[in-house]
Amino acid sequence: MQDKKADLAGPGIGDYNELEKILPSDYASLLTPKETQIATYAVKDYIEENLCKELNLIRVTVPLIVDVESGINDMLDRDGSRTPIEFACGLGLDKPIRASLVQAATKWKRMALKQFGMDIGEGLLTDMRAVRKDYFLDHDHSAYVDQWDWELAITAEQRNLDFLKEVVRKLWKVIKGAETHVQKLFPQLKTDKYPDLPDELIFIHAEEILDRFPDLPRKQREEEMLQSHPAMFIIGIGWVLKDGYPHEMRAADYDDWATDTSSETGKDTHGINGDILVWNPVTKRRHELTSMGIRVNAETLKIQLEKSGQLDLLKFPYHQGIINGDIPLSIGGGIGQSRTFMIILKKAHIGEVSATVWPKVLKDISRKKNIHVIE
Repeated sequence: MQDKKADLAGPGIGDYNELEKILPSDYASLLTPKETQIATYAVKDYIEENLCKELNLIRVTVPLIVDVESGINDMLDRDGSRTPIEFACGLGLDKPIRASLVQAATKWKRMALKQFGMDIGEGLLTDMRAVRKDYFLDHDHSAYVDQWDWELAITAEQRNLDFLKEVVRKLWKVIKGAETHVQKLFPQLKTDKYPDLPDELIFIHAEEILDRFPDLPRKQREEEMLQSHPAMFIIGIGWVLKDGYPHEMRAADYDDWATDTSSETGKDTHGINGDILVWNPVTKRRHELTSMGIRVNAETLKIQLEKSGQLDLLKFPYHQGIINGDIPLSIGGGIGQSRTFMIILKKAHIGEVSATVWPKVLKDISRKKNIHVIE
């Protein structure tokens, strides 16, 4: 059995010999490279327009570079294993700005709700770009990250599972709508070989998945669930489960994974956040589309920082803004753009829809598998 602790180490398969075995041997893209580019932007435009309609968002600018001293860069996981790229900038300054490339805009978005004067029920959508240098580069993980990062101002009363599910269903409606839209433009994407996304997704708590498959590590538990439910939203990612491990590591200072939801579920459950995962019929593997959730309030921020041994973060302006109630309560998330293009356009490799750097070994494997990665 694969070690559960090793399964938390992060995304990526971790071995190119294994990846060569996993990637399909009978693959043929349903679209030419030129058609792929046209279809990609058809999906992109549809999702951006309809996310704004469904969630009452406006499109705003988003930083690629942030000041380290602001504390708003995303550390991704609470184990400190993935660090942002840092550099000094500011010609002529006695003390140059200590800057870092964003890994995600999660914290910035919440502060931006106040900056842009968003009222309750209003939000923002960004066309976010980031660099994550500490990923293993495989068929669905790259160092270059593109996401639709969104954030919506909410009330304290909306910090519950029912509201979380309501928002997730709206996201799913948009994703399914994008699939239908692009298939009208390119009918060849409708094929029995690669089934479409299901009309509905299921909701399941991380605690329930562990109860069903107590001996399996996280990714295998997910793949077992996806066999019978090819689209699901896993609730409560980050809370330590009864086997001593969280379903997956999650940063302590944005998503709320500590809130006790047992009064709503009648079970021992925690967390008002989660991920949408789907079954990829091309790669025959789990495929994550979005990580999202209702954000921490002052109480759960302290709880989560204490549990992760990061109370020192309370010195940063972002964290003080939450403690003092200066930053709005919110729900938000990041939808992987290239991940979404990949599943809707039925691609075997994220490099077919995203231009970035890849190691020679991966490009060689892709060529053997008839996968045309953008150079």
